[in-house]
Amino acid sequence: MKRTLKSLVIGTAAAIAVATTAPAGTLDDVKKKGFVQCGVSQGLPGFSNPDDKGNWTGLDVDVCRAVAAAVFGDPNKVKFTPLSAKERFTALQSGEVDMLSRNTTWTATRDTALGLNFAGVNYYDGQGFMVRKSLGVTSAKQLGGAAVCTNTGTTTELNVADYFRANKMQYEVVAFEKSDEVVKAYDEGRCDVYTTDRSGLAAQRLKLKNPDEHIVLPEIISKEPLGPVVRQGDDQWFDLVKWTLFAMVNAEELGVNSKNVDEMKKSNNPAIKRLLGVEGKFGENLGVSNDWAYNIIKHVGNYGESYDRNVGPKTPLGLARGLNALWNKGGIMYAPPIR
Repeated sequence: MKRTLKSLVIGTAAAIAVATTAPAGTLDDVKKKGFVQCGVSQGLPGFSNPDDKGNWTGLDVDVCRAVAAAVFGDPNKVKFTPLSAKERFTALQSGEVDMLSRNTTWTATRDTALGLNFAGVNYYDGQGFMVRKSLGVTSAKQLGGAAVCTNTGTTTELNVADYFRANKMQYEVVAFEKSDEVVKAYDEGRCDVYTTDRSGLAAQRLKLKNPDEHIVLPEIISKEPLGPVVRQGDDQWFDLVKWTLFAMVNAEELGVNSKNVDEMKKSNNPAIKRLLGVEGKFGENLGVSNDWAYNIIKHVGNYGESYDRNVGPKTPLGLARGLNALWNKGGIMYAPPIR
């Protein structure tokens, strides 16, 4: 049968769509192999960082552990794959990892053209600049002619280009694939400025030889909503990852945490009963047990606990909640209800 040019184009587009989306059944595959394979950064303190024994911790790591707790009732049934910014999406698209939880910005292109779905936001951020105090610079608008260190394969490069162009300033990019290469280059003076998300600057500053000799400038030049990512084409897995994050946020709002969760199962609050699986079949709808959210909170904690433990004011990063406070506490962190 003769095929028209139009049918060939449609067929090719369909083939591309199939190639870049997930086959249904990620949850079943995860259950069969007995663990979640989670893509994380190559080492970003507070978000996803291994210690000298290979134990991973961080705000992004907690999302991975929470998904494992929802599926298996065990937060340790997860394996971590450290990925550079350049290789992270390929690893997810190819099925090398089941999900990505790696300080990744939600953008229109990534959400619509790469065969990916963002499952929510676990940190609202914005891009900033770090410089040596000795430069005497107090504003990003004084950076004309600067050499700027950053990562390849990120939104950071595009934001820098937009900012310097809008302010009619010249600059030179010094880019590397691995974050530690960027930190090393900046620390050795190969560039004047280090730019990435402000949370990343706070984390990477800890790796510098003399952290106190550097400051983060006040300007925030972009919106960087960071969150977990899955492949398109598998709504069940997408829903599970999404509602895992929502459960952690709702738990904080309802005052349910890892220390009181057992007592809270006796609560008369209908919202808490639904969250903890005392009422309803919300876990069954997700393909897991009805105590899925109880397991998340018991073993990983609510969103506030995770934040305070990994990046909060009492940690080396010292990040105030800011936009990441709950919606009823002055921030914009908000989750749909479980009902």
